[in-house]
Amino acid sequence: MKKYVLLLILVLFSASIFSQEKWTLQKCIQHALDNNIQIKSQEYNSKIHDINLQKAKYGILPGLNVGASENLTFGRNVDPYSYQFSTDNFHSANFQISSSVTLFSGLQQYNSIKKAEIDLEAGNASLEQTKNNVMLAVASAYLNVLYALDLVEIAEQQKEITELQLERTEKLVASGSLPIQSKYDVEAQLANEELNLVNYRNQYDFAVLNLAQLIEYEDFSNMEIQKPDVDKLIGESVLLSPKQIFDEAVNNLPQVKYAELNYLSSQKALQISKGAFYPRLTMSATYGSGYSSLTKFVEGIKLGNPMLSGFATDNLGNLLDVYQYTFDYSYVNKPFFDQIKDNASTSVGFYLNIPIFNGLQTRSGVNSSKLYLEQAKLQVDQAKKDLFKEIQQAWSDAVSAMKKFDASEKAFEASNLSFEYTQKKYEQGLVNITDYNIAKNNVSRTQIEMLKSKYDFIFKQKILDFYRGLSFNF
Repeated sequence: MKKYVLLLILVLFSASIFSQEKWTLQKCIQHALDNNIQIKSQEYNSKIHDINLQKAKYGILPGLNVGASENLTFGRNVDPYSYQFSTDNFHSANFQISSSVTLFSGLQQYNSIKKAEIDLEAGNASLEQTKNNVMLAVASAYLNVLYALDLVEIAEQQKEITELQLERTEKLVASGSLPIQSKYDVEAQLANEELNLVNYRNQYDFAVLNLAQLIEYEDFSNMEIQKPDVDKLIGESVLLSPKQIFDEAVNNLPQVKYAELNYLSSQKALQISKGAFYPRLTMSATYGSGYSSLTKFVEGIKLGNPMLSGFATDNLGNLLDVYQYTFDYSYVNKPFFDQIKDNASTSVGFYLNIPIFNGLQTRSGVNSSKLYLEQAKLQVDQAKKDLFKEIQQAWSDAVSAMKKFDASEKAFEASNLSFEYTQKKYEQGLVNITDYNIAKNNVSRTQIEMLKSKYDFIFKQKILDFYRGLSFNF
């Protein structure tokens, strides 16, 4: 039973290994774009620019405010609604709704919206530039992993060749064709190549670790890299002139676009500053009402007892008593909502503010904006020059790498032919083990140099393609 359980575990473990998806360059780049902290920070900056744009747009809408107040009055005072003096303690309440809108302010609000739109585009361009830098770094690290993987394969091949050579040498020593020293020399060579294999495997692990850290991937120990057809990549790119590449790059890459957008933003900032010279026209409207506990109305009237108030005579001269009736009034507080309705008032006003002198603050602001504009213009020119210099340098590096790769490829072919000839002579006993190892090590050295120059040339090619707006396709 234990055997079956163990077999099941091994099958499941093997299935999980073989089902593991390999890491292509596109997968590495996407993982980096999704997890890179610098990119996330730039994304937050873009969101802030978007909020600023919404704020600028909403700024042209009328403002609306609601206010309320409650007052307690003691002693002699004036009723705020009947305007009568009273010595009674009372309380009153006021309510109002007000709104205001700027009708004209030298187009400052309009230019603020346009500036916010441009700043949002510039923020997105900066985000794209950060992504491009990350993609280039990931591509470089990915090629380093492929290079390290090839080094491991070369070391394994060299080790296998030496192991076979050791078997042949042992047979020749046993037959008396070679001295025992030859066997020791081959064993020393094998030990050295085993050490090289360990070093190259460590170099590969370090390259994978560097790639994993760059793309923010923690489980690098199980990271298996997909190896593309590297030789096919060499013939995919077309080596254009620096001027041709620049003409495409200036429209594709975000660094020049970012500088141009900053220049446009500075233009809008100058227009906003100039807008402060113009009059400002504002319209406001207010609706208000209130309540007072002193406001009362007569609820009922009662006829009182007659009182002698004087005398009068009739037509005959008789004296008559004159009586006057008194009235008793009963008062109650006027209802709250009735007072709100009766005390309602509405007002509309227009306010014109004409700037005449403010300590030259506006003029100083305009002059500063002009300087920022000129500085932004220089930054556009500098961005184009820097880009052209980068392309010139990248083009020169690509040409040098191509020449170096061609030379190293020829050197490897020559050393390989030399080694094959030396190997045949060694098997015939015409060459000693020292000369054999020198020829063999020379092949390994030129092959490693060829691989290094090949990957360097591929990366330099892909940089030029990237300037042209082409994506990494391996």
